[in-house]
Amino acid sequence: MKLEHINLTSTDPSATADFLCTYFGLRNEGGSKSFMLVRDDNDMVITLMKAKKVDYPKTFHIGFYPQSEAEVDAIAAKLKEGGFEPTAPSRDHGYSVYVEAPGNFTVEITA
Repeated sequence: MKLEHINLTSTDPSATADFLCTYFGLRNEGGSKSFMLVRDDNDMVITLMKAKKVDYPKTFHIGFYPQSEAEVDAIAAKLKEGGFEPTAPSRDHGYSVYVEAPGNFTVEITA
């Protein structure tokens, strides 16, 4: 059995959807001001539901796993060009950077 759906709460579902599509290759399947749906290449669905306040636990995050450290670096550089502030790479459990997504949750990028 594989995981095929995740629902995330976001303060700005449209901006979150744009972020996930621009930097991580997901496809925007549409929605409204209060609800957006994005899909990855394996047809896993992420729904983004609007909330006035998002308060995930400090360690909550979602992760993307590119194939190489060079890809992690390329994504981090693209994020910086887009005005985001990814962390410096670390080697805690892989080669990782983290970034705060629009909508108020953390994204991990690890090879």
